Amino acid sequence: MFCYQCEQTAGGKACTSMGVCGKTPEVSGLQDLLIYQLKGIGFYGSKLLDQGKKINARVQNFVIDTAFSTLTNVNFDDERFAEFLKEGAAIKAELKAELGDVEGKVPAEATYILPGTLDEMIRDSKIAGIMVDDTLNEDVRSLREMLIYGLKGMAAYAHHAFVLGSADEEVNNYFFKAFGATVNDDLGVAELLDILMEFGGVNLKCMALLDSANTGTYGHPTPTAVNINNKKGPFIVISGHDLHDLKELLEQTEGKGVNIYTHGEMLPAHGYPELNKYPHLVGNFGGAWQDQQKEFDGLPGCILMTTNCLQKPKASYADRIYSTSVVGFPEMQHIEEVDGKKDFTAMIEKAIELGGFTEDEEVKEIMTGFGHNATLSHAETIVGAVKDGLIRHFFLIGGCDGAKSGRNYYTEIAEKTPADTVILTVACGKFRFNKLDHGNIGPLPRLLDVGQCNDSYSAIRIAVALAEAFECGVNDLPLSIILSWYEQKAVCILLTLLSLGIKNIHIGPSLPAFVSPNVLNVLVEQFAVKPISTPDEDLKAILG
Repeated sequence: MFCYQCEQTAGGKACTSMGVCGKTPEVSGLQDLLIYQLKGIGFYGSKLLDQGKKINARVQNFVIDTAFSTLTNVNFDDERFAEFLKEGAAIKAELKAELGDVEGKVPAEATYILPGTLDEMIRDSKIAGIMVDDTLNEDVRSLREMLIYGLKGMAAYAHHAFVLGSADEEVNNYFFKAFGATVNDDLGVAELLDILMEFGGVNLKCMALLDSANTGTYGHPTPTAVNINNKKGPFIVISGHDLHDLKELLEQTEGKGVNIYTHGEMLPAHGYPELNKYPHLVGNFGGAWQDQQKEFDGLPGCILMTTNCLQKPKASYADRIYSTSVVGFPEMQHIEEVDGKKDFTAMIEKAIELGGFTEDEEVKEIMTGFGHNATLSHAETIVGAVKDGLIRHFFLIGGCDGAKSGRNYYTEIAEKTPADTVILTVACGKFRFNKLDHGNIGPLPRLLDVGQCNDSYSAIRIAVALAEAFECGVNDLPLSIILSWYEQKAVCILLTLLSLGIKNIHIGPSLPAFVSPNVLNVLVEQFAVKPISTPDEDLKAILG
């Protein structure tokens, strides 16, 4: 086992015996082997695209969903990965047959033949490990892994868009081009850096696609107060990121006396008019994903995990947590989609049986729903406040949360930002400070919750629109971007920001283990990427 794709990897170097996330060596190996297969599929697929041929939607969706399944904290089920590998082997054979004879070198990932049993797959997985080729240039390895992790993040966005009926041929085809690039030994550091910048632009298009799918389906988010305390009665907590699953769950629980709470990254769902219209969407339960084992312990209700951010369930709630889509854990109850629909009946009945909370708590509310449409509707007020000296600076404090020490930095810097500054926040890093009272500037709260990590496009739209209003570049705005990272969606967002030429991004709480010293130097020299230091030092450097 060798895995260093997340920020909390063991010792800041790599997990080599057991994943900090809970991933076993066997599952880690199967995920490596699945990526190995996707590289082979990418090789054949990119050759077909070079010939002007099309790749069918079934194959595109397989690549997207299986890449997503290997993202941190999505799927821990070895049997599911065996199924993915078998389907991948069949798809690779299809593409190979369609392509015919190939001139030149064919990588081992393309010619690999999958064995028939799970045990054999686990044994074979040693050929697919990140560090298998000890002769590979460390900078080439670093850039290849960065591209793969970016693809995993973009796969999440493409998956959510597709669920809502939206897809883009350029985005879908890029998975084949990029996976193919990771087995092309003719590509050196310079070429791979160019591909990473190209990827950032494609990911921007993918994020725009998802934003359009979400707002076209559920309306533009509007500022909304969300209750964070409990209401009496049976309930289901829905976690992850999938708004479509939430919509189906709301429809199937309507009129049944079952309350629905969002959890983690589902909090911003309350801002969408077509979701918020359901009165039994009563609030948000708990905080960030890494606290779920404590918060779900003995919970008198059910939990639905729709995407990443799953931890190993404790025995006290193992009988009431359900997975769906690409999410999985051994022996966890899984809800499959059948003919385009999911049946949540068993979970609803279990929630009613459990009885839920026995009394109402006093209502306490926080705000969400400041997507680009809502925020930019106040653009004239915001620009005027800057020109009048009421707003000195904007801080985008966003990204992933996690359990590793050092993340109190994000709480402290949010607390210490001056009263004449605005905080924009996106993704689950907000749970470090979103329940604090930051006050207001004029008619607007100082803290503007832009949404999920899936809504990072909104933050980019806001920054670009403000730059246009001030007739300057984004780098000339009184704006500082301070990001926390944990998993691979943070990687694809960073690459998109860099592809847009945005500089002086602060990153923490630690730098990625997969970034080699030379690649880090490129990021620092070309893009002025900065590791975080202390809140006081960084605020002094930013504000003077």
